[in-house]
Amino acid sequence: MKLARVRVVEDGAEHLVVAHDDGLRPVRGVRGVRSLIGDGCESLAGAVSERGLDEPLGEQAEIEFLSPLESTGAFRDFYAFEQHVKAGRAWRGLEMDPDWYRLPVFYFSNPYAIQGPGDVHMTPGSEQFDFELEVGAILGGGGRDLTSSEAAPLIVGYTVLNDWSGRDVQKREMGLSMGPVKGKDTATSIGPWVVTPDELADRATATGFDLRMTCTVNGRRYSDASWSDVYWSFPEMVAYASRGADVRPGDLFGSGTCGTGCINELSRTHSAEEFPFLRPGDVVEAEIERLGALRNVIVEGSPVLPVRAGL
Repeated sequence: MKLARVRVVEDGAEHLVVAHDDGLRPVRGVRGVRSLIGDGCESLAGAVSERGLDEPLGEQAEIEFLSPLESTGAFRDFYAFEQHVKAGRAWRGLEMDPDWYRLPVFYFSNPYAIQGPGDVHMTPGSEQFDFELEVGAILGGGGRDLTSSEAAPLIVGYTVLNDWSGRDVQKREMGLSMGPVKGKDTATSIGPWVVTPDELADRATATGFDLRMTCTVNGRRYSDASWSDVYWSFPEMVAYASRGADVRPGDLFGSGTCGTGCINELSRTHSAEEFPFLRPGDVVEAEIERLGALRNVIVEGSPVLPVRAGL
């Protein structure tokens, strides 16, 4: 099953829709995936069946795709693709840390900055704005101290995720031994579709799915990878996140950047001239086979206001 959240331009009504043979059919009485999940569900298809479907939106209806999650719980973003991690350490003259192969590390990002297709505002003050091509997973259930096998059935849907980053701001902040902070705080795009795991089952691998991941900037191919290259599986990520802590229905998990999945990696591996950072007006399309394409347009960020006089 494929689901999306849309707004009908004519009347502003928002619907969670299912891609059906006869068009986009709204799920009765819900606005987004989070409302459908509620306090927990075993499958999105089952939750849709309980709610029922309305008649298809008219073929002439003008619609806008929104974030499929109208609200979210916690958002944890991981670091699960070995190629990306190796590249980042190599240009700093570092070997791989053996603990990366033991700990599926993550940071908490801003759940209020989750958005769908459309305009993305640059990090205030950043001159090195970047995309990050990732997979997103949505939980339909929760738990604590889960095993990977217990965590697997909690994942009810996958989506394209683009973790936007102000690299220059991020570098300064992380030099102070803190997380990305404002360098990652402005926007994270997901969608437009959420796809249930059964739609991908025939392409399953040990840790992911044999599905191509690409990203273009103004129509030019930047990224090309496979989800199957991921080192840590989503059930392993969820299990680690649940160690001594609760994970809950509606939580969003990011895979971390795939190999070649950001300008920061590409510009250092090749050159900044070949892969320049993003500027206002750039069109970025992140696509994952079977999950669809997520299109965003870069716009100028808000001005930097001083937090203290003279700073």
